[in-house]
Amino acid sequence: MGLKEKVADALIADTDEFIVYWDYQKGWSCSETGCESLVREPIREKGMLGLLDIVKDSDRELCSLFLNIMQQGSRDANEFHPLSGKRKEVSLHLRNVDNTYQYYRIECHIQKEQKTGVMDRGWVEIMPLSQEEIYRLNLAESITNDKNPTYFAESAREIMESQLDKRFALVQFDVAKFKVINEQYGEDMGDEILRFFIHTLKVILGKDQLYTRLTADVFMILTAFEEEEDLHALIALIRENLQGYKGIPYTLYFGVCEVKDRTRNLRKYGDGAAFARQSIKGDALNHVMFYRDDMKEQAKIQKLVEDEMEQALEKQEFVMFLQPKYSISQNCIVGAEALVRWIHPVRGLIPPGDFIPLFEKNGFIIKMDQYIWEEACKTVRAWIDAGIQPIPISVNVSRRHMKDGRFVQVLDRLIEKYGIERKYLEIEITETVDQEQTSVGIELLKQHGYMLLMDDFGSGYSSLNTLKDTQFDIIKIDREFLQDFVRSERGQKIVEHTIRMTQEIGLELVAEGVESHEQALFLSQCGCDTAQGYYYAKPMPVEQFNQHL
Repeated sequence: MGLKEKVADALIADTDEFIVYWDYQKGWSCSETGCESLVREPIREKGMLGLLDIVKDSDRELCSLFLNIMQQGSRDANEFHPLSGKRKEVSLHLRNVDNTYQYYRIECHIQKEQKTGVMDRGWVEIMPLSQEEIYRLNLAESITNDKNPTYFAESAREIMESQLDKRFALVQFDVAKFKVINEQYGEDMGDEILRFFIHTLKVILGKDQLYTRLTADVFMILTAFEEEEDLHALIALIRENLQGYKGIPYTLYFGVCEVKDRTRNLRKYGDGAAFARQSIKGDALNHVMFYRDDMKEQAKIQKLVEDEMEQALEKQEFVMFLQPKYSISQNCIVGAEALVRWIHPVRGLIPPGDFIPLFEKNGFIIKMDQYIWEEACKTVRAWIDAGIQPIPISVNVSRRHMKDGRFVQVLDRLIEKYGIERKYLEIEITETVDQEQTSVGIELLKQHGYMLLMDDFGSGYSSLNTLKDTQFDIIKIDREFLQDFVRSERGQKIVEHTIRMTQEIGLELVAEGVESHEQALFLSQCGCDTAQGYYYAKPMPVEQFNQHL
């Protein structure tokens, strides 16, 4: 008999606790002593699955979850055995022989085969909780709601002070658009999902990993770690076990902030985790963000932007700039792209990067787009009234509009209001990975007779494959694509082939980001005659643009 077998057998023989022993080849066996008041027959017959026969109804969901998680990775799906790497402890109300219920702690221990690393033996200790343990457990339960944040902070402080040699971090997560889940499936289902979260965290987190529910669907965890990979592993474990409750689709977003100074208020680091989490809300690709020191400053800027955006629109602080599109061969303006600039009365010109991404997230981009659409129509009307031959102005349509086809009606009303032809208002759309969302809007625009431009071709998700069935009329070659490829002879061949192939299938081309005479000459030789970029002109106010016309 090996050392590990002797240790396990000694535990079974000499203990006041009820021991359930597991061996992959021999199956289940139980100690004859320990927990004499507990109803033990179902466990003797079924192993740990027998817990379901004696657990209190209020704890049944937690018990089932515990057993399911511990079964993950089993070589035989019908056999229960603890899974390495998961938490191996849970407290449940179990039935005694006198039909009363008592709080018991179920603690799993695992042994692995040294050569193969495969789990081959283990045991489960079942022991009644003392009154002090029950008191502490009930007190700890208050951490899981949003009514007692002080106790979470105090408990977190105790854990960190007891492990001064370890690094700690706060991990915060929530459910994207949880209100939509409540509306679609009902508030009872929303509450059920949150209870599932609480029970799951109770099972999968370790003794020294503290968690709390900050608000309805926002949870926060204090955890020790050594390397950043440990935090990623924890988040992966949480996502794996929390996703897709009863087949309901939802997305979890995580923010992480390391506790670097244990003497400071823990709330500071909770705010950091919140900043990180909120910075990626709505991002389809990134669901985890680590806090950086510059995030708080970014949050201040965003707060100022959101506080002033409505008023700025009313006061016309948002100004339409136009960037000319030139015919390379004729060296004259043949079109323009409408861009927005924010001229703040105090802070001056605010860069688009400071407000456009935020407007995309909070939905204000819908009002902003419609404002620029009208400014473009108004400008074309002014040219006609002044006897100036109008040129097409291309305007951007955000993906936000694509969720609701009514944006086309807004465009139609503006065309009618200002009495201009549709050919003078071109529509630019960035082709993205979410083609299903944009396809309906694109179809509507084509039906209503608008000229469509695919913006940023060659970047992100757009590729030659998108041209096969595209409904776009004009392709705009992305600035980065052009800059990267014209530097080498092989890259120039790719650009030349792309231009030629695009024209052969009946699409027009505009090259963005043209910055030199050499680039313009190269594009012209390849057959692309329309370009925009700093070589010709930067974006400018309408009055200055009119002088160029």
